[in-house]
Amino acid sequence: MFDEANYICDSCGEEIVVQVDPSAGSRQEYVEDCPVCCNPNVITIQFDSEGNAVCDSRAEQDRD
Repeated sequence: MFDEANYICDSCGEEIVVQVDPSAGSRQEYVEDCPVCCNPNVITIQFDSEGNAVCDSRAEQDRD
């Protein structure tokens, strides 16, 4: 089963909806290009104790 989460692109400010897969782990991180401005974002998804997805992003060039 896939759920949805959203984030705000750091580059263009658009709200982006992504599909998330809880079976891939309680904390996930990956790089995805914004479908609006094509700039890469590091997406972090965490699932809370109730299984709800919390999504955050930052520009890839800010990655540590």
